[in-house]
Amino acid sequence: MNEPFTHGSSHHRGGDRGSASIWEAFEQLRSSFAPKQPARMNRGDVRAGILSLLAEAPMHGYQIIQEIEERSGGSWKPSPGSVYPTLQLLTDEGLINAEPSSGRKTYSLTEAGREHVEADSDSAAPWESVGRRETPRAATLAKAGVELAQAAAQVGRSGSKEQVAEAVTELEETKRRLYSILARD
Repeated sequence: MNEPFTHGSSHHRGGDRGSASIWEAFEQLRSSFAPKQPARMNRGDVRAGILSLLAEAPMHGYQIIQEIEERSGGSWKPSPGSVYPTLQLLTDEGLINAEPSSGRKTYSLTEAGREHVEADSDSAAPWESVGRRETPRAATLAKAGVELAQAAAQVGRSGSKEQVAEAVTELEETKRRLYSILARD
């Protein structure tokens, strides 16, 4: 990424010179943090994850997906195509109940479900093992980098020529400071 914010481009967003380059740099930064291969978990992990979460509190399907993604540091986000059939299977097995609430089904453990979770309390939650594969600190750094790129893109879209130039200077200084972190013992 050699001076991505000052390099010209044949197409421009919003008419500002350099805006397209900011978008290109943003996309390059975003893609560099994107997982090369998303973590794929087996059906048993989705099942264990759902039961672990419902042992804490009742939730609807979308909450379960979000919670697993958050607890795994963003490295595992089960698809609705794996969560909802598993919820139905657990309901059929009598381990969870589904109650309509505000137009959604809210799932909770049955007594049999609680006994099942307590009997299997020795095993770690599946997001803990996926967290060992990808370091949470990398996910935190990636998130901060993407947020910085979003802020830079906003300055590129909305800022004056002077504000863009100031942002470029700040980003170059930030880049130097980041490299100096690695240079320290």
